[in-house]
Amino acid sequence: MSFSPVDSLEVPLHKVNISDVFWLEYQRLVKDVVVPYQWKALNDEVADAEPSHAIENFRIAAGQSDGEFYGMVFQDSDVAKWLEAVGYLLAKTPDPELEETADRVIELVGAVQQPDGYLNTYFTVKEPQQRWKNLAECHELYCAGHLIEAGVAYAQATGKTRLLEIVCKLADHIGDVFGPGERQLHGYPGHPEIELALMRLYEETGETRYLELTRYFVEQRGAQPHFYDIEYEKRGKTSHWNTYGPAWMVKDKAYSQAHLPVALQTTAIGHAVRFVYLYAGVAHLARLSQDQEKREVCRRLWENMTQRQMYITGSVGSQSSGEAFSSDYDLPNDTAYTETCASIGLMMFANRMLQLEADSRYGDVMERALYNTVLAGMALDGKHFFYVNPLEVHPKSIPFNHIYDHVKPVRQRWFGCACCPPNIARLLASLGHYIYTQRPDGVDINLYIGSDVEATIGGKLLRLRQSGGYPWAENVLIEVDTGEPLEATLALRLPDWCASPQVTLNGKPLDVAARTSRGYLRLTQEWQKGDRIEMTLPMPVTRVKGNALLRHVAGKVAVQRGPLVYCLEQADNGSELHNLRLPQNAQFRLIAGNGLFAGKTLLQTQGERRTSNHADQQPLYRFNPAAEETVPQTMTFVPYFTWANRGEGEMRVWVDEA
Repeated sequence: MSFSPVDSLEVPLHKVNISDVFWLEYQRLVKDVVVPYQWKALNDEVADAEPSHAIENFRIAAGQSDGEFYGMVFQDSDVAKWLEAVGYLLAKTPDPELEETADRVIELVGAVQQPDGYLNTYFTVKEPQQRWKNLAECHELYCAGHLIEAGVAYAQATGKTRLLEIVCKLADHIGDVFGPGERQLHGYPGHPEIELALMRLYEETGETRYLELTRYFVEQRGAQPHFYDIEYEKRGKTSHWNTYGPAWMVKDKAYSQAHLPVALQTTAIGHAVRFVYLYAGVAHLARLSQDQEKREVCRRLWENMTQRQMYITGSVGSQSSGEAFSSDYDLPNDTAYTETCASIGLMMFANRMLQLEADSRYGDVMERALYNTVLAGMALDGKHFFYVNPLEVHPKSIPFNHIYDHVKPVRQRWFGCACCPPNIARLLASLGHYIYTQRPDGVDINLYIGSDVEATIGGKLLRLRQSGGYPWAENVLIEVDTGEPLEATLALRLPDWCASPQVTLNGKPLDVAARTSRGYLRLTQEWQKGDRIEMTLPMPVTRVKGNALLRHVAGKVAVQRGPLVYCLEQADNGSELHNLRLPQNAQFRLIAGNGLFAGKTLLQTQGERRTSNHADQQPLYRFNPAAEETVPQTMTFVPYFTWANRGEGEMRVWVDEA
């Protein structure tokens, strides 16, 4: 097969070399620990972890092993995400042994593919007569999307097209099955993913049929009469999931982003991961098809999600029921669901919005999600993971109160529904895709991560080098290297948390306000080798308060420095964190971390504690009590992403204000 890639605004991974010590450690962790660990998990070789059976399912479907399918209906997606992460790693560092393992997996995947292109182990092994009969519930298109993303990543990394050819055959089969034709299915996935995957496949191959198939899925969504009701009747009113009663997933159309046509949707609603995956695909489609209506839809929904339904940690999806959004300004802390995958999908949505239009509000959210919830989803050892990321935890209550059934006070080794661990691996391995946006006239710098990048502008090579130690240090240096003078625009995101950024160009101060457009400092000129941009982004410790409509944080304050949100942990501050108060005039000290926190900055200040001496011997309620007795206490705040790396204990982000 021959392909004609479409020009992409995404800088290829082999053109970005991360040099920052903090992020190099994470990328080393992914390569040396996370991917090998997850390979063992996929092969059921991790002791005391929930079984996966994912690789064995492929062997059974390929006729290479006997047995029954085991796991979730979407178990194939874990293998696909592992392959995608491997592709990103191989794009940076050759590893013959890892590549050989991946090639064997790819051949196994190919052996499962049916002659017509269909590829799914659950339906091949367990219900071969039910292919494409239950789109609302059964994730066939979701699994296909993840495999397509893996095919694109692996081809870009290795130049090998075996997996890409497999997924093209699969995508072509899907294109035959779905569409407006009389003999086609007029449906779309219950769990979006195929949309953003097909757009990546279009960019990689140049085949417009993949863009048109994306458009069909997006525009068919929510059409009446409703396809999910039609297929439910056709299959005899059977349902795969009965978590909240028979056919709840069919009936709750908002859960699947299918309650309204995309063009009419006004609020973020339903399953949070499905929402961000869908609109990542819609934003990509809007840019490449120059569809102004879809651009406006993405803007409208982005605004609702981030201004009314997003946590300070860059997480979304506040309720455990349906892993879903709730309503505007309903953001409870201790029962927050805030799935790791949702923040990863939020980054994907943000990145595609940045490609659609350079606006710092997308980069600000992308950064917030990355440094807080995404990193919190994995322990510092790379072997334990959070599915759920609450902003307040009281471990003693969890075993007895079912409202916390979804909350884990410590990270887990694996999950029966293991979507989050491999998602973290593929995101961190592909981090270079998020730092820069390459445009025809220049480069946007979205994230300040020490790195080198190469871009071709007007046929000339432009190299940039970032350094400076961000997010712990406030200085960023950008050095220009070009073989010959080059006319280009460099756009530098000015973070929303920074009140007074200062920038010099070759030692001369710039009027930042005069050169700023939509949150990006835009520098257009003829660049030469040796040009230096020095940024100072002051990082005072900042107290953050919630909107007056956020009842869950009334009278409370959060602490942030740079892009990092901080929290209190029992390990430093003792139990009963609800009795700690932060005075309005508290002054913070920066503390260099050591041991587990080496290379990280902690915060300390003097606060106060409401005493609870002999409280267990006092009445539950007191009438007209005297003023509460308090004692001074040093309060230590750690970066939120590091919490729960020292065993089980209380944690909270929002603290009572004295």
